[in-house]
Amino acid sequence: MDLNLKTPLSEIKGIPPRFIKRLEKLKVFTIKDLLWHFPSRYEDFSEMVPIAQLEPGQQATVRGIVRDIKIRHSFRRRFVIVEGRIADESGEIKAVWFNQPYLLNTLRPGRAANFSGKVSSGENEIYLSHPAYELVTRGKTEMNHTGRLVPVYPETRGLTSKGIRFLIQPILKSVGYIPEWLPEEVVGPAGLPEINSALRDIHFPETEESALSAQKRFSFEDLFLLQLMNIRQKLKLAEEKAPAVKTDVEKLKKITETLPFKLTLSQKKSLWEIVQDIGKPKPMNRLLQGDVGSGKTVVAAVAALLAAENGLQSAFMAPTEILARQHFLTLKKIFVGIPLEKQPEVGLLTSKDAKVFYENDLEGAVSKKEFKNKIESGVIKVIVGTHALIQKDITFKNLGLVIVDEQHRFGVRQRAQLVHGKKIFPHLLSMSATPIPRTLMLTIFGDLDISIITELPSGRKPIITKIVAPANRGKAYQFIREQIRKGRQAFVICPRIEPADAKDEKTGEARNYSQKLALWEVKSVKEEYEKLSKDVFPDLRVGMLHGQLKSKEKEKIMSAFARASADKKDGIDVLVSTSVIEVGVDIPNATIMLIEGADRFGLAQLYQFRGRVGRGGHQSFCFLFTDSAAKTTNERLKAITEAKNGFELAEKDLKLRGPGEFIGQKQTGLPDVAMRGLQDFELIKLSHEAALEVLKKDKNLKNHPLLAEKLAEFEKKIHQE
Repeated sequence: MDLNLKTPLSEIKGIPPRFIKRLEKLKVFTIKDLLWHFPSRYEDFSEMVPIAQLEPGQQATVRGIVRDIKIRHSFRRRFVIVEGRIADESGEIKAVWFNQPYLLNTLRPGRAANFSGKVSSGENEIYLSHPAYELVTRGKTEMNHTGRLVPVYPETRGLTSKGIRFLIQPILKSVGYIPEWLPEEVVGPAGLPEINSALRDIHFPETEESALSAQKRFSFEDLFLLQLMNIRQKLKLAEEKAPAVKTDVEKLKKITETLPFKLTLSQKKSLWEIVQDIGKPKPMNRLLQGDVGSGKTVVAAVAALLAAENGLQSAFMAPTEILARQHFLTLKKIFVGIPLEKQPEVGLLTSKDAKVFYENDLEGAVSKKEFKNKIESGVIKVIVGTHALIQKDITFKNLGLVIVDEQHRFGVRQRAQLVHGKKIFPHLLSMSATPIPRTLMLTIFGDLDISIITELPSGRKPIITKIVAPANRGKAYQFIREQIRKGRQAFVICPRIEPADAKDEKTGEARNYSQKLALWEVKSVKEEYEKLSKDVFPDLRVGMLHGQLKSKEKEKIMSAFARASADKKDGIDVLVSTSVIEVGVDIPNATIMLIEGADRFGLAQLYQFRGRVGRGGHQSFCFLFTDSAAKTTNERLKAITEAKNGFELAEKDLKLRGPGEFIGQKQTGLPDVAMRGLQDFELIKLSHEAALEVLKKDKNLKNHPLLAEKLAEFEKKIHQE
């Protein structure tokens, strides 16, 4: 049969059904999927060494004759050991395999084969430990598993890299010519190999250079498509119309001077960039980036205020109800202090509440029906809520600005939903406290213009961060007690809700023994709450917060924690919590963040936790607890104690964990090879310049039909919006 990239593997004769099922576990269904199932690394077995010259620790290939092969059982017959003697003209060596009794039929005495692997040393002799082998037959010149750079693939149970190589090699030869879809003006200047040779070299490279060149080609492909997608998105948005928010410098100066706090230089710069953008009749698409507590909400609030002064509405969306309420409180605080002819009404809409804040510091609850009518009539100018604001039964009269917190992928489609088919698009301001490295800014978020707040508000002190050894736990508890006696408060964060012997929190199923064993050291909120409230701090007010609590209970607990310094009876001194406090909690009186099992959280998440303290004028502290002695764990945790700001930390996190872990591979849909490309700043720059050059000459890609088709497929796969 004629093979092409769309041919299902199930239709190819010779591939056993059991292989098909195993390949499906790897999301490999067609010839295209298989050929684009790229190696994760290579083993260098290219050096052919005479047996007499082998040395312990060496990775090498020998070509020899099987002298004899036998099988023996280990102690108590738990597994079988296959031992063979391999000989060449220079000498003889033993080879050892475990649990592969079938080798007696394959490697019969007298057969010639290549053996590639590590040379180990045993009792007075060296031997090949579990070597890969490949029979040498008359006329066979090409080796796939030995005597070369050997590709190692992502595997699944019952399907090894050798099996994958066995499938790929004949298919690669049989599939027809694959048309080159990258434009000629891109391939040459970028120094990329043509697609057919790149595909051959990524699977069976002759040299390390050819493997690297092929990897560069496929990394570039996806980065190039991503750049094209972002630039076209930007161009498309620039063609839409948006309401121009007019203001003058004097009015802006008057507003900023009457804010409850003085803006930092980078806050002023970011605000000015936003003001210039929203003053144009085309939609703004900007990301406001800044450390936790750097004052992003204040900048966004001023933008919303200017929109209201122009008779426009603003939708202020947050990922959680806790954060939505926090933003509502912040906006009230800011708007009350600004002298305006008419203070705009601010509304809060959550699954439980509908509140309106009027001028003269008045606030009242209204029915949801009345609230929605107020939005539709344009009475409420600033509407705060979760993504529930994107509902068909909510209609804005004249939406001019959308502010989205910690949700960068809110794009054109969602904005269209908010304005329900109107031809005017609102401006978009995304806010994020998750530090994003410059490489990711240029690619994943390349369709956004970026403003960065680099300083903390005046009066804030840097948070002292320490890694605490288990032996110093008692000292840390004593320090917390002393801080609380001074009137301060503390967070204690745990990785889990339930102890290890309870049911799985996601599935509800009972855990087996091995799962319990893996989790028994991991601190849980419920256990830690019991221990701290009864044994460690029996004289203090300890509270507990986690995701399984109902919204009203969470709100009640957070309110008690927020008023602890004023309310000596019902307040909370120490709050034991899961990561639900990661965003949206602003307790200026909290000065201690103690994180149990700190090694189980990502650096960006630890950074968010730490940002929950240090929000007042008092010196704050962050204690990182870990029982892990691993060098990599301490290296990661040390990074957070040394980083001067979130951006420096993000760069370190990217190097330590890679972009797949950093941003979540599933969120982007990018394959491993493109993920590795996200760490190569020069390649990103190259792909960006190439995309700009192509679109400059051919905005709609009419002269590049194969590229247009490829881009459409890519956009479907990525689902970034």
